[in-house]
Amino acid sequence: MKIAVIIPARGGSKGLPGKNIRDLGGRPLIAHSIDQAARSELVTDIFVSTDCPKIKQISELAGATVVLRPDSLSGDTCSSESALLHCLDVLSKNDLTFDLIVFLQCTSPIRKTDDIDNAIKHIVMEKSDSLLSVIPNHRFLWRFTQDGAESINYDYLHRPRRQDMSLQYQENGSIYIFKPWVLQTTSNRLGGKISMFVMDEMSAIDIDSEFDFKLAESVLQRL
Repeated sequence: MKIAVIIPARGGSKGLPGKNIRDLGGRPLIAHSIDQAARSELVTDIFVSTDCPKIKQISELAGATVVLRPDSLSGDTCSSESALLHCLDVLSKNDLTFDLIVFLQCTSPIRKTDDIDNAIKHIVMEKSDSLLSVIPNHRFLWRFTQDGAESINYDYLHRPRRQDMSLQYQENGSIYIFKPWVLQTTSNRLGGKISMFVMDEMSAIDIDSEFDFKLAESVLQRL
């Protein structure tokens, strides 16, 4: 199988300017995802979609092929799907086609060495069309309504023990895998038969603040 990793990484970030190339544990943030993809035994190609010359330079030094995306697909309101679709279109025009696309978010850098390969094996084994990575969720969830607070995933009048709750899963944003047709026909990373790949809770760290950076650094040091 031909399997490509695509890592979208735009230059702009209002919350943390330059976060995709900021140093994390001695390496630029985006380099962690590129390195993890490079260590995969199943991934055949690694691409970074970006609008930023500095990200381009760092990504190429780390071993990825860069697909430059236009400014129209690099704003705050642009979806990851739009960058992925553009990247697939560029690759197709260069006669590059793939059986599976692995979409990695570089702001989720905490992955075990074999997470990517195990996720690929999982989608193949289940004969699914797309996959998302998740972590187990044992939290009691609430929401605001016009009539006041409302419990979502349990009955507060009959509070269960956490271990007795039905098992639920939280999307962690780390790994998505899909067949190209899923994205091309639905403009969504998920579609068709969907599988879930369960990861450790630490994988849910999504870097969007100074606290997230400190937390990720602490976990990387422990690993």
